[in-house]
Amino acid sequence: MNLTRIENIDVKSQRVFVRVDFDLRMENGKIAERSKLEKTLPTIELLSRKGARIVLGTHFGKQDARKDSKYSTRVLCDEFSELFGKPIQFTESQDFNELKNLSESLEDGQILFLENLNFFEGEWSDDEELAKKYASLADIFVNDAFAIAHQTLTSTTTLTKFLPSYPGTLFFREVESLSNLMNKPDKPFVAIIGGSTVSGKIKIMNSLLSRVNTFLIGGAMAYTFLKSRAVPVGSSVVEKDYEVLAHQFIDKAGIAGVDFQMPIDHIIADSFAAKAKNKSVDRMGILDGWIGMDIGPKTISAFEKIIKNAGTVFWSGPMGVIEFDRFSNGSTQIAKAIAKSNTKSFIGGEETVLAVYKAGVEGKITHLSTGGGASLEFLEGRVLPGIKALEGTNEL
Repeated sequence: MNLTRIENIDVKSQRVFVRVDFDLRMENGKIAERSKLEKTLPTIELLSRKGARIVLGTHFGKQDARKDSKYSTRVLCDEFSELFGKPIQFTESQDFNELKNLSESLEDGQILFLENLNFFEGEWSDDEELAKKYASLADIFVNDAFAIAHQTLTSTTTLTKFLPSYPGTLFFREVESLSNLMNKPDKPFVAIIGGSTVSGKIKIMNSLLSRVNTFLIGGAMAYTFLKSRAVPVGSSVVEKDYEVLAHQFIDKAGIAGVDFQMPIDHIIADSFAAKAKNKSVDRMGILDGWIGMDIGPKTISAFEKIIKNAGTVFWSGPMGVIEFDRFSNGSTQIAKAIAKSNTKSFIGGEETVLAVYKAGVEGKITHLSTGGGASLEFLEGRVLPGIKALEGTNEL
């Protein structure tokens, strides 16, 4: 891919529009987790250190949140300013004449934090007129929002038509790491696939089939695969429309010589609730009226042994219902097993990354991807609009 690193460009005294993804999870009006801020910090520090005059923009909350003041990015500005260690100027203005004046008044290394880009009419509609207005605020565009690279937005794709454009350090690292995962994995290559649905993961599984040595399957999606092999799953969620496809995929894996491991025991509950009655049962032991909520201890042990001997591990999708603490142990133990191994590890998806942070092992993972849907679509071999828009656009 023809992407130029920002380390190699001169930004001194240049106004740089930096598009980030600070769409943070909130709880009771407070920021619950700020890893997205931390991962973007190196890009902002680099540009500031090189004397750029930074205009920072992000979306926050719902696409239709234009009139909802609770989605003002002021709270994000305050949090990022604390992390950055220097004051950052915030503006709630949506008047581009005023914004242009503010951007032109910046000094080298300073930052202007814009109001929520969702508040700007046309942000979600590939609007060239809005893109020209964004472009009036800067001399250079830097996209560090890899997590939304699979979407076409005015501030991520259309804007590249009007400014020399580059990936930020986070964006570049995401593309580089995922490319290496697909093209240069150390063997054995183990893919751990979980989450809610087969429909959401079957494309990435097909893409990985010719590359991996082993699939480890967990999460709610495992019950569609198990049901396709006539294993009783009780009242566990099953995608009936995908049973045949699941059955066929297991056969395809066998023909390709790929080991396909499904749970051999389960933690089940009598209802989908945090305090539901629960117990551990073997592979054939899920009774009618009971729901599979997590992988069991025997499955954890079997998966740990495979992970220990892996050369590369890719993990997408939790092993259980991690929003309920008592059903998060499978995901926690898998995260710890990956951290203990010497394997190259690539983990993607918001819930999966959250499981890693809950396990306290984020510092021992080779690459924690900020991109959920973007990472999956990249690994499926799709052309991502956010990447395509940056290729060959740095000579405008």
